[in-house]
Amino acid sequence: MTDRFSEALLKWYDRHGRKDLPWQRGRDPYAIWVSEIMLQQTQVGTVIPYYTRFMRRFPDVGRLARAPIDTVLHHWTGLGYYARARNLHRAAQIVVAEHGGKFPCDLDAVCALPGIGRSTAAAILAFAFNKRHPILDGNVKRVLARYHGVAGWPGERAVETRLWALAGRHTPTRRVRAYTQAIMDLGATLCTRSHPDCDHCPVRAACVARRQGDPSAYPGKAPRKRVPVRQVAMLMIQGPRRRVLLQRRPPSGIWGGLWGFPECAAENDVERWCREALGLRVAARTAWPVLRHSFSHFRLDITPVPALLTGASGKLMENGDAVWYNPFSPDARGLAAPVKKLLQQLRKAPWPES
Repeated sequence: MTDRFSEALLKWYDRHGRKDLPWQRGRDPYAIWVSEIMLQQTQVGTVIPYYTRFMRRFPDVGRLARAPIDTVLHHWTGLGYYARARNLHRAAQIVVAEHGGKFPCDLDAVCALPGIGRSTAAAILAFAFNKRHPILDGNVKRVLARYHGVAGWPGERAVETRLWALAGRHTPTRRVRAYTQAIMDLGATLCTRSHPDCDHCPVRAACVARRQGDPSAYPGKAPRKRVPVRQVAMLMIQGPRRRVLLQRRPPSGIWGGLWGFPECAAENDVERWCREALGLRVAARTAWPVLRHSFSHFRLDITPVPALLTGASGKLMENGDAVWYNPFSPDARGLAAPVKKLLQQLRKAPWPES
């Protein structure tokens, strides 16, 4: 089955579609899988250098499955949404243990892997095996909502169900791989969120949103919510030989499994908190300017506080979850973006006097 929408889209793709991205150079399911995970909520231009380095270090699923999670997170540092990296690592171990190292080609089996939803699974199967499954990522939702004039926010179940039905109707039985890339490319390059280029769109003639004269009205916006602001102090405790104390964060939650400075409430007395929570005696110095880091659902205001170690009770020992880290000779471990930035600034800052 090929309808007018997919016919027009495929003709446009043959002339204008993206065909030279690093993960398009073969049909390796592993490489395609890695790229699709990285592309979740991240633009192509940002992903390419991370993808290139990641594939150089982990060229196959076995290499990824055997790697320590710290090494995987290190190669993800700066890309954000770190649960993607943890899920990718765990899924690689499952592929090796339960599928003999071969990426499954069944939709249900792919969806059962950590971090892979229905749309991502469909994209992987289309690109790697040319299997016909509709996709519905953010770009595709926008294209279909505008083309068909589907009102409402795609986060609502009824709207999403309608868009899935349309995605299935338009997905052809032939050239599935090309069509899947084409509809992604259309949303990424022409049918963009803020400034759609309707004049060059291959399906503009039948687009409801264009006919109504207001493409940006589709898809509907999510209900507005007040974005909360949280505050925290990051304690840059500097010890012997210009080391700083880092702790591994819990495996879940923000920056799960990454390494960072000890944290306490911004209003806490830093010296007292270090004695009671860490068993360390420190001399706190003047706090650095507040550093704001934005997440999708809240903002985090970080107060970096330099502190000099003056003594320890032995309560805190260097172990699997704490280390005296050398910022001048960094090793391979996952660091959240603000922590990496602060470590870079520490390398340039004068070392505090006792």
